[in-house]
Amino acid sequence: MNIIVQCSFLILLFDLISSNQDAVTCSSTFKLINQQSNDRLHSHDVKYGSGSGQQSVTGTPNVDDVNSYWQIDGNDCERGTPIKCDSTVRLIHVTTKKNLHSHKFASPLSHNQEVSAYGEDGAGDEGDQWRVVCTTRNDYWLRKDGIRLQHVVTGKYLHITGDTYGRPIHGQKEICCYQYANSQNIWKVDAGVYMQPSTEPLSSTRDDQSNSRPQSSSNTDHFDDEL
Repeated sequence: MNIIVQCSFLILLFDLISSNQDAVTCSSTFKLINQQSNDRLHSHDVKYGSGSGQQSVTGTPNVDDVNSYWQIDGNDCERGTPIKCDSTVRLIHVTTKKNLHSHKFASPLSHNQEVSAYGEDGAGDEGDQWRVVCTTRNDYWLRKDGIRLQHVVTGKYLHITGDTYGRPIHGQKEICCYQYANSQNIWKVDAGVYMQPSTEPLSSTRDDQSNSRPQSSSNTDHFDDEL
């Protein structure tokens, strides 16, 4: 009986370690790809000509686009901590240092709820807060899983439409917030660099089990070499 209990405990511990290693973590930087359209969440120093007039957020099919990197942060979100499902987070556009934002302005093409990039150097307001809605039964946001981002203030979901912009951002798709959960608002992490905890969480077990591999002083887990 003791052997069975010990084996069950080891299996549970292994599952926890694996989940922790594969989780999206605080302060990580990555691209978000829409699972239906295959476009990346993108921003740039181009303002909307209507609505709020703030910096526009679009979807781009360009795999190598450097303006599609976002850093994830949140209240009391320590660097390298795995992000739990239903957590409230902020996404900061790496190039322009503005936050992924929404509010009750109408989006330019579909006239749904506008999504913009707002604030300076990470400072913004409550319109920058998003809830991680997992589509699986996992406790954490895992890199392999699709998720939805629900705008905390309005309850609507980060969404891509089939509408395409003309000049000066020809070919890029409209990003908005939409009130219903569907396949057009499921997102998955793509290329990125994932921070690892600097203390003694479960995810450090991978290094402890391999004495031949020196621990990295940078506390990062390189998921992709693009960044």
